[in-house]
Amino acid sequence: MTPRYSEPLFVISVAARLVEMHPQTLRKYEREGLIAPSRTTGNLRLYSDRDIERLRQVKYLVEERGLNLAGVQLALDLTARLRKLRSRLADSGANGRADATEAKRADQLRRELDTTLAMLGYIDQAELRMLREEARVQNQD
Repeated sequence: MTPRYSEPLFVISVAARLVEMHPQTLRKYEREGLIAPSRTTGNLRLYSDRDIERLRQVKYLVEERGLNLAGVQLALDLTARLRKLRSRLADSGANGRADATEAKRADQLRRELDTTLAMLGYIDQAELRMLREEARVQNQD
């Protein structure tokens, strides 16, 4: 993740176009506590890449999964907890002390976490960029 990932970059009209939603919908999601864009000194909303990613997940959960906003909030909370778990799992595997059986179980758990996150509409943007880059390199060969 680049340092600019959390940097507020987009005004509401641009953010709304990026996620193909009406600006009023973004305001509603803010009122409901689903998103918290930064504010300028003039009180303009500024959305970061992370906010855009979250809005895309909200859109997926509402439109594709049919959740109401209470369900979306629960799914977003669950997504955050699963991401923390996945991060802790990655950190524990980084110490290099796991035997083959533990490593296999950790890999199975990591795949299950990734599958569950995908069901919740979460897409790891860093992983997606890496896959796109690999595909671009393969197409050049």
